[in-house]
Amino acid sequence: MSAVSVLAASGGGVFTPPGAELFDFPPLFAGGPEWLTKPVALAILGSLLTCAIAWSAFAKPKLVPRGMQNIGELGYIFVRDQVARPFLGKNAERWMPLLLSMFVLIWVWNIFAVVPVIQFPVASHIAFPAVLALSVYFLKIYLGMKHQGPVKYFTNLIPKGLPKPIYVLLVPIEYLSTFVLAPFTHAVRLFANMFAGHIILAFFSLVGYWFLIENPSLLGAPVGVLGVVMTILMTAFELFIQFLQAFLFTMLAAMYIGSGLEADH
Repeated sequence: MSAVSVLAASGGGVFTPPGAELFDFPPLFAGGPEWLTKPVALAILGSLLTCAIAWSAFAKPKLVPRGMQNIGELGYIFVRDQVARPFLGKNAERWMPLLLSMFVLIWVWNIFAVVPVIQFPVASHIAFPAVLALSVYFLKIYLGMKHQGPVKYFTNLIPKGLPKPIYVLLVPIEYLSTFVLAPFTHAVRLFANMFAGHIILAFFSLVGYWFLIENPSLLGAPVGVLGVVMTILMTAFELFIQFLQAFLFTMLAAMYIGSGLEADH
């Protein structure tokens, strides 16, 4: 995401809000393509790590699991029981490869925020949650039209047996919610949480650095110590949020897939 710049009130100069430079990504190397930035490189790295985790856990399964297979099976059971089965029922196993991969990928992307040197959550760049959300959205519509029929899928969204005047309001609201707001909020929820968490961690880290290292003083030391303590606490809290957002995004994906497979979802 480019740094947010606005025209200054006087002189027509350009003002960049504090912290916005954290999301200003030039090409990785001089003369490189504009699209090859840090978020893109980290997104690819996260995808490769997800593949490596899946390969090491499931490529050669043992009857008695150990090491990475143990971890992989725990992750599989969690996603199956907490995400897939509640929303997909008998179809849960069929969609487990997609849901498990999505969960692990988003979690890895989010964890990059607290990895030293990297320190950037990929999902805080709106393009990546948007691509995932749109993929789920088009999959939902495809499954709905395939399993319910191209016309019946859209009519099944509207409850039957209501007074006709109610449909004047209900139909546009239902279609707006299903086809516009649902994919929008699916992407923005993940993006906004990761974006805000990254800004908060950066803020408290800068407070500690400024008052303890850059401009140390007797009066500023307590503020610097507070910044360090808050950075530690917020990092622990952010680890929980990173897991939670990966879980919620995958859960909503399962719900949307289920709504495409069967109208009563």
